[in-house]
Amino acid sequence: METQIRDVESLEALFQPESALVEILDTIFDGIYVVDRTRKIVFWNRGAERTTGYSRDEVVGQCCANNILCHVDENGMLLCRGECPLQKTIMSGEPTEAKVYPYHKSRRRFPVITHVSPIRGTDGEIIGAIEVFRDVSKEDEFRTLQEKFSELIRRYVSNVTFSDVMDLARGAHSSLSRSRDVTIMFVDVAGFTTFTETHSPRETTQLLNDLFMTSESIIHECDGDIDKLIGDAVMAVFADANDAVRAGGKLLDGMKLLNADRAGKGREPIAIRIGIHSGAVVEGDVGGIHRKDRTIIGDAVNTASRIEKLCPRNSMLLSEATYARLRNTDGLTLFQQMPIRGKEEMLSLFTLEKTGASSEPIS
Repeated sequence: METQIRDVESLEALFQPESALVEILDTIFDGIYVVDRTRKIVFWNRGAERTTGYSRDEVVGQCCANNILCHVDENGMLLCRGECPLQKTIMSGEPTEAKVYPYHKSRRRFPVITHVSPIRGTDGEIIGAIEVFRDVSKEDEFRTLQEKFSELIRRYVSNVTFSDVMDLARGAHSSLSRSRDVTIMFVDVAGFTTFTETHSPRETTQLLNDLFMTSESIIHECDGDIDKLIGDAVMAVFADANDAVRAGGKLLDGMKLLNADRAGKGREPIAIRIGIHSGAVVEGDVGGIHRKDRTIIGDAVNTASRIEKLCPRNSMLLSEATYARLRNTDGLTLFQQMPIRGKEEMLSLFTLEKTGASSEPIS
C-alpha cells in the first residue's frame, strides 16, 4: 500500500478493501466518506452505511448527487449541484462545517452535522476531500422538546425563577437566597369582590384573563418580570424603577383601550389600582419538599401591597423610595402623606397627573 498520496489513483488505492486504514475507519461510529476532485466517492465506511442505509457497494464510484444523498440546506435548497460543503472545501482548501439534510435510502430526509477537510497530494495540490458526518435527529428532537417545554413553563413561573431553575439543572452554582434592590409593582382590580358576587364564574374568569394578558404584555415590554398572580392581583418586579413607572403609565392607558373593547362586547369596564415601591428584598426558594416557588419576600413587598390598597381607582401611587430613583419625575406630583400600617413614619406618595383618578373614598 502506498504510504504517500501522489494522485487520485493513489487515493483510490489507499482505500482498498482489507487495508489497515479501511479497518480502522470502519470501527468509527460516525459516517465517513472520501471523494476525489470530481466528488466521486472512493470510500464509504460502515458508519455511513448505518446512518444512510446505503451499502458501500451501492455508492463507491458514484457521486452523492446521483440520486443518493442529494443534500439540501436548512432552506430546502439543493446543494449537490451547487457549492456543497465538499465542493467548497475542494475549491478553497479550507475545512468546512455545516448542518445539512441528506436523503436516507428510505427517501426520508434527516439532519446531519458534517465536517469536511481537504486531502492533498505530495505536491500540495488538493486531490479530494474527506467528510465526517453524524445524524443529529435525536438532538434536534430534544432541542425542540426542550424549547416547547421551556415556553410552557415560562407561562407559569417568572423569568427569574425560570433562569434560576435552568442554572440549577445545568449544575451551575446558585445561592438558595440573595438580597436584591428592586422595584415592586402591585396591580389589583378595584371592587373585585363585588364583581364576583354579581357575575358568573365565566365572566369573572374573562375579566381576570383580560387584565392579566394586558398586564403581562406591558410589563414584559418594560423589562419587568411577573413574580406571581395573587387572586385578582399581579405582582411584578423591576430592576429599574424607571421601567416600573413607565409600565404603570402604559397600563393605565392600556386599560382604557381594553375597556373600550370590553364595552363593545357588552362587558363592564375594569377598574385597577397600581402601587409601586422600591427597596431591598430577599429572593429565594419558598415551599416544601415537593413544591417550591422562587419568589421575593421582605418589607418592601409588603409596603408595595399596602400602597396599592391606598390607591384610588384607575390611578397609580408610588413611594418616595421609588420617586428618588427616577431619572425624570415630569408628570408626577405629591399625592399626600399617608400612614402605612406597620410603619411609624408617614409615607410620601406620588401619583401621575391627569390619570383620571377617582375622588371617591378609599374603601
